[in-house]
Amino acid sequence: MSTTKAPEALLTKIRQGNRFLITGHISPDGDSLGSSLGLARLLRGMGKGALIWFRDPVSSVYTSVPGVERIHQGTERPAGFPERFDAIIAIECPSLERSGLEDQLTELPILNIDHHLGNQHYAQVNWVDSAAPSAGEMIHRLAQSMNAPLDAETANVLYMTILTDTGGFRFSNATEAAFEASAQLVSEGARPELVSQWIYENRPLPVLRLLAEMLQTLEIHEAGRIASALLTAEMMQRAGAGPSDTEGLVDYPRTVAGVEGVALLREREDGKTKVSLRSRGEADVEKVARRYGGGGHKNAAGFTLDGAPATNRDEVIAALAEVLS
Repeated sequence: MSTTKAPEALLTKIRQGNRFLITGHISPDGDSLGSSLGLARLLRGMGKGALIWFRDPVSSVYTSVPGVERIHQGTERPAGFPERFDAIIAIECPSLERSGLEDQLTELPILNIDHHLGNQHYAQVNWVDSAAPSAGEMIHRLAQSMNAPLDAETANVLYMTILTDTGGFRFSNATEAAFEASAQLVSEGARPELVSQWIYENRPLPVLRLLAEMLQTLEIHEAGRIASALLTAEMMQRAGAGPSDTEGLVDYPRTVAGVEGVALLREREDGKTKVSLRSRGEADVEKVARRYGGGGHKNAAGFTLDGAPATNRDEVIAALAEVLS
């Protein structure tokens, strides 16, 4: 269970600062997005300025989430950065490189809030809690440490972080802390039925067409213990989909009976392969991702390889089989 409190140095930096830039990891997921939105709303409620800057676009799955339209996206610096900001808060970035903006973020003090294994403690202040079910749950604890009340919209986006990072409370990080925080967020105004609609019932049509394309590549390996699937540029073109439409597709092969590990290999625009891994139980896919310079969690991780998805498939399956054994 998560027990670490927000360090006093972090609370002091936040109290003393007037304007903060918040960033998350490349290809922001529900936790990265929700924790950033929640922290920004928390800071604004304290009378401070906050701007979120992501390198990559937010997935089309999250278009209904309030506040997405205010996020600065891309590599171009936002207006007034860095001179009008007091500090950078990096959320869910085990290393600064995971933000994809590392060359831009070296001119201000950095505050690091993360729950990933292998965090490099690269910031002026580091709050890392690998037992936390989501980074958003840590932001909720931060609000409690600062005696900052949450409004319903903030509670909603923080609840979203727990819902998505636990796979709808199906993964091993659906801990007592996850349920306790979720219950508290509901008491503070979060609406589970609304957040579930944002995540599960708001898919653009190209996402479903891409899912159909992906499932045609589904293969089962290692006597039914591993499932793999591919996403190529050609498939995405046929579906009318883009990279932001791939969020959550890796979870479908995981539903096959008997499957313990999953690999989804997606062709990137630069020709490289993005590998997303999922597992059940004790199989630690973060070890595989770390071997290839990536990272994540025990049951959900990812990394990048050179070459096309089909040419990398056998190597990834072999690496998955090794951790399953």
